[in-house]
Amino acid sequence: MHMADFEATYRTHADAVFRYALRVTANRELAEDITSEAFLELYRNWGSVDLSRLPGWLLTVVKNRAVDYWRKSAVERRYVESTPVVEATPASEPGIEQWLLEEPALKPIHRACLVMHFVHGMSRSEVGERLGLSETQVKGHLQYALRLLRKAWTSVGDGERQNSESGSRRTGLL
Repeated sequence: MHMADFEATYRTHADAVFRYALRVTANRELAEDITSEAFLELYRNWGSVDLSRLPGWLLTVVKNRAVDYWRKSAVERRYVESTPVVEATPASEPGIEQWLLEEPALKPIHRACLVMHFVHGMSRSEVGERLGLSETQVKGHLQYALRLLRKAWTSVGDGERQNSESGSRRTGLL
């Protein structure tokens, strides 16, 4: 691939791809991100893409990324809407739910699955029904989230870990 060819293709199609992304997302920042992703995908697949099919190929990538975004947003929105509001009670140590909600390594879908399964005691199939996921997807999210939590847990300093293990329910998850 010649970089000049890619740059010329970018200059030719970038405006149309961005306008389409903006139309399907109605969000300028998201449209910019999706446009970038489309051209990055083109760059990665330069040798296998039939350039005579451009900009259609790029617009298809934009449409698919927008659908992925809306699908993910819908799952997160369903979680937020379905999660019961729990009144905060003062405690000497933060509970497991607070830890799950504040752990920076977790994505919202992981938090949703963990809280619903371990804090609210829902089965994987119940979590899946609530979030619009298959039981297999829920299982995968739980396994991945637990790996992330184990990694975060092992990075906690020894003194901090010993103090929190004495009264914490965290060890039941990991």
